[in-house]
Amino acid sequence: MIIGTVREIKSQEDRVGLAPESVGELTARGHTVLVEAGAGTGIDAADEAYLAAGAEIRDSASAVFDEVELIVKVKEPQPQERAMLRDGQVLFTYLHLAPDPEQTRDLMQSGATCIAYETVTDDTGGLPLLKPMSQVAGRLSAQAGATALQKVHGGRGVLLGGVPGVMPAKVTILGGGVVGFHAAQMAVGLGAEVTIVDRSPAVLERLATHFENRAHTSFASQATVERLVAQSDLVIGAVLIPGASAPKMVTREMLGTMQKGAVLVDVAIDQGGCFETSRATSHADPTYIVDDIVHYCVANMPGGVARTSTFALNAVTLPHVINIAERGWEEALRADRHLRRGLNVWRGEITCEPVAKELGESWTSPEKVLSLGEGA
Repeated sequence: MIIGTVREIKSQEDRVGLAPESVGELTARGHTVLVEAGAGTGIDAADEAYLAAGAEIRDSASAVFDEVELIVKVKEPQPQERAMLRDGQVLFTYLHLAPDPEQTRDLMQSGATCIAYETVTDDTGGLPLLKPMSQVAGRLSAQAGATALQKVHGGRGVLLGGVPGVMPAKVTILGGGVVGFHAAQMAVGLGAEVTIVDRSPAVLERLATHFENRAHTSFASQATVERLVAQSDLVIGAVLIPGASAPKMVTREMLGTMQKGAVLVDVAIDQGGCFETSRATSHADPTYIVDDIVHYCVANMPGGVARTSTFALNAVTLPHVINIAERGWEEALRADRHLRRGLNVWRGEITCEPVAKELGESWTSPEKVLSLGEGA
């Protein structure tokens, strides 16, 4: 198969879909890999490293798109990239379609087969291609919150861990999944007073067992969330409903109960955000202030540590890339029900139910697309 990766063009996005080591794995299996010149610059991977791995270098993204059967990216394709997709081509990347009707429409019109990292599942019900980036984003969220709390950035002027004789910052984490767990690990490690809220008793029990008395846990009732948000110096939004838009856990009205200069970090911004006042920002301009509350809503947080993130992402995506390349996308999805869950758009049709419901569109199941029984 002819496989390609291009330089990411979303603002401040330095990750790359295929590192040179991944390219080497593919070319060793007889596949052709085309790489846009400079694609690996953000992770210090020169074109020479790709050439040594057996890749062919093309001077533009359009040259890659024109030739390849499978495009492997990191972030959702931007408008100019979506215009390059063609009927029958396969796109494998993060998509986050639920809050993005324009992208969804463009992908449908392209006729491409679009498989989203974030809805691929595993035997435990987890999201293995989202997990490493959730780990990175969770850890970064505590760092970002600590920085935003500094007075120079509009924050309260509070040190996350305090000092002897001065109380540490109060941190509330909304959601106890992968992002929330790793955010808590960092915040606890920095000495903050941490409370994690979730609606799953099993999640709360697991968190309580892990953190013992180093962090508090609480059921995420509306009253509890309102009380904790009002008391917190830093609130980290880590709520995820796979494929769907994130629920709004903090309303505009609740901002009025918060302390001036408190910080909201919205890790769910790729799925529309879990704060009512959230809007996507970039690493170049990461924060803004609403009602005296600092908002950090960077939509590609792991891109800030591009090298770590790229290798972590490639480790989980490469087996699927190899599977698609070896079998073709149809047979790969027929054989792997978890990869099948990643099919979001196919030749003009939405094939992910949460996305379709969120956008008010009809949908076709992946099983129907592949002529499989619905219980397959």
